[in-house]
Amino acid sequence: MSIVDNKKAFHDYFIEERYEAGLVLEGWEVKSIRAGRVQLKEAYVTLMGAEPFVVGMHISPLAAASTHVHADPTRSRKLLLNAEEIRKLIGKVEQRGYTLVPLDLHYNKGRVKLAVGLAKGKKQHDKRETEKERDWQREQQRLMRRRV
Repeated sequence: MSIVDNKKAFHDYFIEERYEAGLVLEGWEVKSIRAGRVQLKEAYVTLMGAEPFVVGMHISPLAAASTHVHADPTRSRKLLLNAEEIRKLIGKVEQRGYTLVPLDLHYNKGRVKLAVGLAKGKKQHDKRETEKERDWQREQQRLMRRRV
């Protein structure tokens, strides 16, 4: 079950591989995510040392949060991946043009997971081509509905 999608990632990048990562979260963050108060639009994944972190993911604290917890909505959160997957990602990201992008936040067996995509940036003409293809598919669907 998806919580939030990063639609901008599919517009700006070609997604070549997908990985599912766990997140190191605090209690108030899990409650806020379950309430749907999370944004991935400006988020990105970076490798600090040999560990992946998601930076810029905004989780708004709930009003009923504890008074002794000082919530930081945009703190860097560590991603949990297998050591083999991390090594593979480090090798790919060091190649020219590859980046790691958060794609969506979802539940898997009751746990909050982040889908991370190994992506290559789109040029402006690629974005236009994708948009034209999407419009053409929509037009084809309209034509087929009229005939039936």
